[in-house]
Amino acid sequence: MRTVIALAATIALAGSGVTAIADRASAAPSTPSPITQAGTSAVKGSAKDKYQVYSRTDETVRYTRTYAGLRVYGGDLAIRLKNGKVTGTSVGLRAPLSLSTTPAVPAATALRVSRAHFTGRITSTGRPELFVDASTGLGKLAWETVVSGWLPDGQTPSRLHVITDAGTGAPIGSFDEIESVAGTGNSIYSGPVAIETTATGTGFTLTDPTRGAGYTCDMGNRTSGSCAVLTDTDNVWGTGTNTDRASAAVDAHFGAATTFDYFKNVHGRDGIFGDGTGVPSRVHYGSAYVNAFWDGAQMTYGDGTGNAKPLVALDVAGHEMSHGVTEHVVPGGLTYSGEPGGLNEATSDIFGSMVEFYAGSTTDPGDYDIGEKIDIRGTGAPLRYMYNPVLDGSSHGCWSSSTKNVDVHYSSGVANHFFFDLAEGSGATEFGTSPLCGTAAPVIGIGRDKASAIWFRALDNYFISSTTYAQARGYTLAAATDLYGFCSTEYKAVQASWTAVNVAGDDFCSAGNDFSLRLGTVSLTVDPGTSGTVTLATTSVNGEAEPITFSAGVVPAGVTVSFDPPTVTAGDPTTVTVTAAPGAARASAPVTITGTAPAVTRAVSLTVGVNSAAACTATNGDDLAIPDNTTVFNSVTIDGCATAPSATSSVEVHIEHTYIGDLIVTLLAPDGSPYVLHNRAGGSTDNIDETYTVNLSGESANGTWTLSVRDAASADIGTLDTWSLSL
Repeated sequence: MRTVIALAATIALAGSGVTAIADRASAAPSTPSPITQAGTSAVKGSAKDKYQVYSRTDETVRYTRTYAGLRVYGGDLAIRLKNGKVTGTSVGLRAPLSLSTTPAVPAATALRVSRAHFTGRITSTGRPELFVDASTGLGKLAWETVVSGWLPDGQTPSRLHVITDAGTGAPIGSFDEIESVAGTGNSIYSGPVAIETTATGTGFTLTDPTRGAGYTCDMGNRTSGSCAVLTDTDNVWGTGTNTDRASAAVDAHFGAATTFDYFKNVHGRDGIFGDGTGVPSRVHYGSAYVNAFWDGAQMTYGDGTGNAKPLVALDVAGHEMSHGVTEHVVPGGLTYSGEPGGLNEATSDIFGSMVEFYAGSTTDPGDYDIGEKIDIRGTGAPLRYMYNPVLDGSSHGCWSSSTKNVDVHYSSGVANHFFFDLAEGSGATEFGTSPLCGTAAPVIGIGRDKASAIWFRALDNYFISSTTYAQARGYTLAAATDLYGFCSTEYKAVQASWTAVNVAGDDFCSAGNDFSLRLGTVSLTVDPGTSGTVTLATTSVNGEAEPITFSAGVVPAGVTVSFDPPTVTAGDPTTVTVTAAPGAARASAPVTITGTAPAVTRAVSLTVGVNSAAACTATNGDDLAIPDNTTVFNSVTIDGCATAPSATSSVEVHIEHTYIGDLIVTLLAPDGSPYVLHNRAGGSTDNIDETYTVNLSGESANGTWTLSVRDAASADIGTLDTWSLSL
């Protein structure tokens, strides 16, 4: 969520109400900007949006977005070009933003909530920033507060970003800016290596003049203060053992150089930051500090248990510095939660492993085990296994609807498994046996070089901050098409590898005239009495471009789907408009959109949703204490709701509590009918921040609805912060 500000000039988009910000060097008056070419609909623009160029290449221009002057997290987009013409976009928003920018909750409340979420010792708290949180594809006004300090170990720094709903004061989520990996190292890992240093009048310093002056320094087993760049008189560094403090520094210096070279020589990226700047590496950090981390600007390594096991393994260095690549390619990085967070971690696992292979070390040869040298478990077992992620006991090896709900280090397993199959194939390999998910067909790998080229191109040209696994499938297929051709062997391998980890999608290739369809977003939700649009792009993928006529399948009651224009030539887009009648009931269902051409018919699925009418929703934001062994009640009144409650009604609950296994949470309908939402589950887990789907189709909408919260044990108390009902 870092804010990036580019030097820019303003260009008004005629008739659109949208203002684009383009870099001066590219603002040629005779060439429409990429934003103008793509059009307001394609970028989900509104009259209050402005765009800032984040990065530009001949093929891709990335933008960040503001709404009414506020930063939009998840509003970033990428526009792809060929010969200066727009060929496609990646946009995270489901619909144009439309929301009030006046907070109902003051900054002081956000500050209090944020400090309460920090675990450890707080040293400072930033001023809460009002922004638009669109990480889910829908805009919500929120506060972001950065709380800095030290984690409970007293040595790991933390810059915790806490997101608070500006309408209710409820916490939405949080992430730590410090990316770290904890473990126990057993030795100095790199062995004899060549390193670049800088000569001085009296000797040499551990500064790399060939890679942007990246340097390695000694923290003296402290956590703050100056870090002394290592020096030597004869340019022979370390002894390969931990008794010489320069030995760990050699590994760190070598890791930074190898990672720099890998991205530059293999992917054409000029170092971690993309500007040729070297990476500082701090070694001997803290006392017996069993950790290593990337803080956005530099690498830091602890010395491990007893200050005898430095965490300077090569794949650790490659993994952590790859976080730096991700956060500088995608504005703010891939959101560090849910599926985007899993893709973030997987990207670092993938490139950390590729750095290890690139080094070609006989002491630490390349493999698909993550952190195998640092022995985090104390058993000699790796931290993660890319060929079969479930071996660590926590990671997901096959995608499921619950993948988005697990820690990002475990949701990463799906992408790690995909990459391994793409590179090495499924089944028995020299690195381990990769199982298939469900009834998927075996995969024949295309090799590490091609697999990593596809992943990097997808990251560089297609991924945006909110990318999901379903979107990653489409983006990697697009990357494979760019590099090796549509329906090439590599393209088909990408298809097969995603299917092998249960990330499904369209699988087709043909020899005659053919086209593909791609929606700007896979879901669109509208309010009753309103409309929303999504762009449906068509691409001629083989033979001659033919006319395509569009139609929609079964839609929810009260919903219509139309196309403008209804017929296009393959290569041209159409705008899909979804309209809900004023009395349309709450609904969500997949709608099949079919494109019919003379030679072939293709289809895509758009999930169409209808929100509850305003009169069919209610929120109670009054804080209510929950004492031990007590039941408390909090009510809302629905009045004027003209539709019956649906089978997918929702109850959003936010409770602060230190042991939610004590709690029983029940919704009481106006007639007293109980609907149990939470029944002493979760054990010692803190807090309930959950949206429950409830079948209320047999109830009357209007009346008083009550949330009952019972604390059924002693020793832990809490507070009902807020709850909302949507019928």
